[in-house]
Amino acid sequence: MTRVALIGCGNRGADVYGALLAAQGASITHLVEPRPARRAEVAARHGVPPEQQFAHWDAFFALGRVADAVVVATPDDAHVAPCLQALALGYDVLLEKPVCLHEADLDRLLEAEAASTGRVTVCHVLRATPFFQAVQAVLASGQLGQLVGIVHAENVAHWHYAHSYVRGNWRLSPPAAPFLLAKSSHDLDLLRAFAGAAPHRVSSEGALHHFRPEQAPAGAAARCVECPVLGCPSDARAIYRDRDPTRWPVTVLTAGGQTLEDALRSGPYGQCVYLGHNNQPDHQAVTVVFGNGVTAQLTVSAFTHNNTRTLKLLGTHGELRGHMDWGELEVHDFRTGTSRRWVVDTAGTHGGGDDGLVRAWLACLRGEASPPTPLAQSLDSHRLAFAAERARQLGTVVELAGG
Repeated sequence: MTRVALIGCGNRGADVYGALLAAQGASITHLVEPRPARRAEVAARHGVPPEQQFAHWDAFFALGRVADAVVVATPDDAHVAPCLQALALGYDVLLEKPVCLHEADLDRLLEAEAASTGRVTVCHVLRATPFFQAVQAVLASGQLGQLVGIVHAENVAHWHYAHSYVRGNWRLSPPAAPFLLAKSSHDLDLLRAFAGAAPHRVSSEGALHHFRPEQAPAGAAARCVECPVLGCPSDARAIYRDRDPTRWPVTVLTAGGQTLEDALRSGPYGQCVYLGHNNQPDHQAVTVVFGNGVTAQLTVSAFTHNNTRTLKLLGTHGELRGHMDWGELEVHDFRTGTSRRWVVDTAGTHGGGDDGLVRAWLACLRGEASPPTPLAQSLDSHRLAFAAERARQLGTVVELAGG
């Protein structure tokens, strides 16, 4: 049985990767989590004894190599250190994105992996979805001819943006990753995969338009449970009370045994979105030119109803359109004048991508399959994100080496 240690027992580390690994036959043998209540909660799920629970990864790594692999799902600013320590011991690592907050750390991770017997798999789960695998199959078939352009949108959904990027752990950068890196390294990774080449040049525009103190409705209170304003789209009462209490995002509020109502009364997720505790852009557009001439446009926006991805791939012989939320794909063939439309299963978190990635990673650990996406290719998404953030802040076009 494959033995896996969880370093970070938050929503992604425990509720997603830990649960999926256990469901697919892996054994969760060690836990690293600084919050005692949360650590105890996750330990009870997996039967992890007290002597195999730790508040910090240093204590875990001091044991030497006691598992087969580790999941690193700590906060954004604490990914690099445990990953480097894991590689030094020869562990294979499933590393949550974004992998780092500083561009120089990308080369540090590559060098550490090259010197290790372990390998790093970045949690770019969208590549593992049936939906985007179907898109890749169309590209590989040649139906579109030569790929010329990509138009891709990540529709964050207004409530999701409020949850994660106004009230949540990613509301301030730093210490969290910039919005594009935190939310859309998945999408940048897809663009890189579709283009089939390294990025060459990038530009970007974006700003924090709405979630600012001057946009607050008259009479708004500091907490939603005390607010008399009706019809606010970011009212935490409506966002959380009307959702399944056993699933994300409500489980983020209730992790560690807190009730939803207590969280709304005293925690960050019950605060007004116009307090000014955030600085992430709420709308950003990016243009990328890849080394083979493919041009891609990515728009990431809070001002959407659906929490989904939509895309168009533009080729010399055809066009593909896709809507992930519906699982719908449509290909138009310019040569025959015909079109084909079909629906792909998108059940599961991230459209089945979380499950797909964990399965692929476990198959690799067991020697049953090749490794998932190589680290060097996965990190192109991060190089793109760092370059796009520089371009946005400086109002310039950034060239990337090697594209």
